[in-house]
Amino acid sequence: MSNLYEWFVELHRQNPHLLKALLAGTLVSCVCGVIGCFIILRRTAFLADAIAHSMLAGVVCGYLFMKLLFNVAASAPAMLIGSLLAGVVTVAMVGFVSRFSRIKEDTVIGIMYTGVFAFGGVLLSLFSRHVHIDLVHFLTGQLLAVQESDLWMMAFVSAGVLAVVLLFFRQLQLVSFDPVMAASIGIPVLLLDYVLTTCTSLVVVAGVNVVGVILVVGLLIIPAGTAYLLCDRLGRMLWVSALFGFTSFLAGYLLSERINVAPGSAVVVASAFQFLVVFCVAPRYGLFADWLRRRRAVPQQLVEDVLGCVLRAPGTRVAVSTIETHVKGSVDRIHRALRSLERQELLQIDGNDVTFTDEGRREARRLLRAHRLWESYLEHLGTPPEQLHDRAHQLEHVHDEAAVDYLDDKLGHPTHDPHGKPIPEDFVHLVSGEKVTAALLRAGHSGVITHLDNAAGQLPLQLGMNVKMGPRDTAANLWQVILPNGESLSLDHDVVDAITVRLDA
Repeated sequence: MSNLYEWFVELHRQNPHLLKALLAGTLVSCVCGVIGCFIILRRTAFLADAIAHSMLAGVVCGYLFMKLLFNVAASAPAMLIGSLLAGVVTVAMVGFVSRFSRIKEDTVIGIMYTGVFAFGGVLLSLFSRHVHIDLVHFLTGQLLAVQESDLWMMAFVSAGVLAVVLLFFRQLQLVSFDPVMAASIGIPVLLLDYVLTTCTSLVVVAGVNVVGVILVVGLLIIPAGTAYLLCDRLGRMLWVSALFGFTSFLAGYLLSERINVAPGSAVVVASAFQFLVVFCVAPRYGLFADWLRRRRAVPQQLVEDVLGCVLRAPGTRVAVSTIETHVKGSVDRIHRALRSLERQELLQIDGNDVTFTDEGRREARRLLRAHRLWESYLEHLGTPPEQLHDRAHQLEHVHDEAAVDYLDDKLGHPTHDPHGKPIPEDFVHLVSGEKVTAALLRAGHSGVITHLDNAAGQLPLQLGMNVKMGPRDTAANLWQVILPNGESLSLDHDVVDAITVRLDA
């Protein structure tokens, strides 16, 4: 311990400003990283920028208050309180104007923070003989000129903000992710919003001496954004953000000493560089990881094209080379699609042969039904015959059951597509014991009547009667319903759609 103490003493003798700068930067960067996480999650980065700019008016008002009333210059507590009040007033004005005008919140923030910032500039010009603030250092920071009073102020601010985060972590977490639910269970959302605003204002005031009022937003946002790319839990995100804040400060400070530039700017540059590196290499949300996911992904359209190719091929087995010939896409992607279908247990691959599983054949028939219904619908709309197949091939991938059932009903449940090929029946609903409208039934289906609408009220039908479907008259679009006594009824779509039956086994 004595050696470490002597090392610190010697370091302080050689560079009197170094330890103060390191301590100030560590305090500010860590607490900025923590409070920045809540700013990121609540999507109020622009509001944090507004608070930072409004601080000029608060500092000038606090300075004038002490100078004119007590003849005391540069009172840190007064300027701190003035900055807090300016931040709270700015946020209150933004909320008030947003609520009682048609202007959106981002526009209101732009109006208010520039207005408050300009008001501070006007006061500074009017009372320039009383206010002695170095605007250059105010805007860019003066890390190497940090005083002991500034250090004490930063220490109290950091301790206070971190204490608030620790004490109200659960409430702040819920307000950040779901403010509506927080309000519904009795959490004072508005009060916590002002608590976060106060904490943000305190952190901005503490950070001005390090990087200045302009760049302090970078310390609030960039480390938190970097941590957001790596973390899925708020607790972990807080300390990772604080770590990124500290490392960016340390790297920026060393860079500024090396190339003799302003420390504040170098710190934010280092923080932005950290973000770009993490953005590229983050294991889940990084640019490279996203590129790998997209490269490994198998497009759903390609998967469905492979299923359709296997279904249309003659015989039960299809060679892989045949699929490569008839399906558009690179060989590598086609093989990945085949492996994906095998993992989903839709296909079985035995060397060079591909066969359906029962579930795979069912899925392929569902896609084929969608394709042929889309062809029928496009013909109904007047699409030229030579364009039907290609356009239906694009639309067949919109095959959710509700959409396909709508097309089927809209077209009157056709049995063949425009090319004369049979359209598979609605096997999703046509299962034993299922209640369906009789319009879905094909020849040979039978069932017990469970409901009759008004359109079928004049027919010789009764609840509980077992009926059977005969061949469809597709030219006249008539359904043949065979009664138990052998009598046959020819019904149009509207009438047969009014009959509900429970399918027999």
